[in-house]
Amino acid sequence: MTSINYRQALIAGVGGAVCLLTAIAVTAMPTGTARVSRPSAAAGFVQRNVTPDILGLHHIVTIGSTVDPINGDQNPYGLDVAKSTSGKITAGDLVISNFNDGANNIQGLGTTLEVLHPTPGSKPQRLAQDTRLTGTASIALSPGDNPWVASFTANDEPVLDTSGNILVALAGAPFYIRPWGQAFSGTKGPYGVAAFYESNANNGSINRINITKNGNFKPQIIATGFGVNHGVAGNVLAPAGLNYDAKVDTLYIVDSKNNRVVAFKNVTSIPPHGIEVEGDEFGGPSASDARVVVSGMPLAAPLSSALLFDGHLVVGNTANNLLIEIDPKAGKFLGSINLDKGAIGALFGIVAVGTSKATTQIFFNDDNDNTLKVLEK
Repeated sequence: MTSINYRQALIAGVGGAVCLLTAIAVTAMPTGTARVSRPSAAAGFVQRNVTPDILGLHHIVTIGSTVDPINGDQNPYGLDVAKSTSGKITAGDLVISNFNDGANNIQGLGTTLEVLHPTPGSKPQRLAQDTRLTGTASIALSPGDNPWVASFTANDEPVLDTSGNILVALAGAPFYIRPWGQAFSGTKGPYGVAAFYESNANNGSINRINITKNGNFKPQIIATGFGVNHGVAGNVLAPAGLNYDAKVDTLYIVDSKNNRVVAFKNVTSIPPHGIEVEGDEFGGPSASDARVVVSGMPLAAPLSSALLFDGHLVVGNTANNLLIEIDPKAGKFLGSINLDKGAIGALFGIVAVGTSKATTQIFFNDDNDNTLKVLEK
């Protein structure tokens, strides 16, 4: 357990539009179950009286380049949106991480975080540069907007302040083994404060990093056995796209290798090693809290996801650049849209804002041209 002196800082508060020419495609929708993780791909049809949230989003707007202005780092992976104003970050800003270095454009050697204002024509402003950020795959911001980052190549979990200073870099087996996915739990945690969830690309484990009342970190491995391909940087399939829904105390996990989305309900209460992923089933003392939400087509090497205002998820495929909307409660695919008709592998970080269909915006990193873009009305 690592003692820290930054408790208040860490838990503060706890150009141009292009019309989309392709119509949203509504697909067949499989239904998940509590214990069997691979439902029939033919099960279910479009929910009656349910309109996909993305149906009303007709434009893709470029916010700005994500290339670091100093060393040229590129290939944006991690993405989150700021909730408040502090340090170098303003409420509504987008924080991204660059996965590739600028000198040689080598996968997994980027060392920078950038901040962009959420308006077209924004320029990236460097937030941080450090070798402990090498190959950052995902970012999650606390309520006080402290970045927590999963650094795949550096093999650590740095925590920064809002001015870009690294406060601590969590590291060491068995908890941090090629960190890959990242999500924040809001104000819920088994020790009374909060928690971050992190996935590992080396062994497919899910780690809950608890923040205790006295400001300590207490990591716990709550699940093991997700599929991984042991790929090198740029070719990794492992549990990713983590999202936490505080309304239902549920963690959603994009199971990239198996083309499915998994949900852990009551995730705050899952004990260490509470869930064991066993192929198409779940074991362990909390097996009944795990279920497959959706599985199979149209998911194709999905990597990232975002939670919408109504509890729906959007998931980004790397195999064909489709953004797919899912109703997790019903276990249904609702629709999909192509966000980049160029080379595959464009979609990585995704984050959504808005409190209704009319105000929803979905920001995403487009790695084909190193830009941050937004899908909006």
